[in-house]
Amino acid sequence: MKKELKRQIKQDELVSGFQQASRWTTAHGSEVKVTAAVVAVVALAALGVTSYLGHRRGEAEHAFSAALDTFHAPVSAELPDGVEPPPGPVFSSATERYRKAAAELDEVARKFGSLDAGRRARYYAALARMELGEYDAAEKSLGEIAARRDDALESSLARLALADLHRRRSQLDKAIEDYRHLIDDSSFVLPRDHVLVELASTLEAAKRPAEASAAYRRVVEEFPGSVYAAEARRRADHLGGAGPAQG
Repeated sequence: MKKELKRQIKQDELVSGFQQASRWTTAHGSEVKVTAAVVAVVALAALGVTSYLGHRRGEAEHAFSAALDTFHAPVSAELPDGVEPPPGPVFSSATERYRKAAAELDEVARKFGSLDAGRRARYYAALARMELGEYDAAEKSLGEIAARRDDALESSLARLALADLHRRRSQLDKAIEDYRHLIDDSSFVLPRDHVLVELASTLEAAKRPAEASAAYRRVVEEFPGSVYAAEARRRADHLGGAGPAQG
């Protein structure tokens, strides 16, 4: 009997709730219609924004891909004799290729700077300028990218490129310092065996054979499975200085 009474009470409460909701909706019909219209407009706007952003990202990726094709396009003198050139542009010189690539990448970065494709384009534009010998412009751009820590990969790539740039400018002590900082920095996400090899070869170029040998030995000891290990061992033995690794 008690169960039946409880069930009846619940049913009465449910019916009462529907009745109250129905009366409120009738009394506030205009408000309900306005609310429904607002919800519909917001939903359509959200759909439109999502569609627009998706289209814009697709456009950005397409533009970046085309600019990157230019960056990697072959130079006629580099093509083997008698081999059919690949589809796409072929440039008469590396300078012509990198100038064209830099211009295209700059345009992608300008139009889509807030998107991933735009940020990657800025990085590759800096690399193109490095190849053109426009070191000041490349260093400025890479420094700005490296300072952004919201993208660990992009920042790490830029910092490694800066070290390479300093080496190209014959600023060997600065490059050595750069490489050492990268090896010791836990936020750096690129392979450390590669950085150690770059450090060792830069130490060689700076006529610091004992330090170079120690850096090569670090590759062998810390990264025995590295693709660089065999060559690093050979270079370390050639340079001598088999003492403790100092990096």
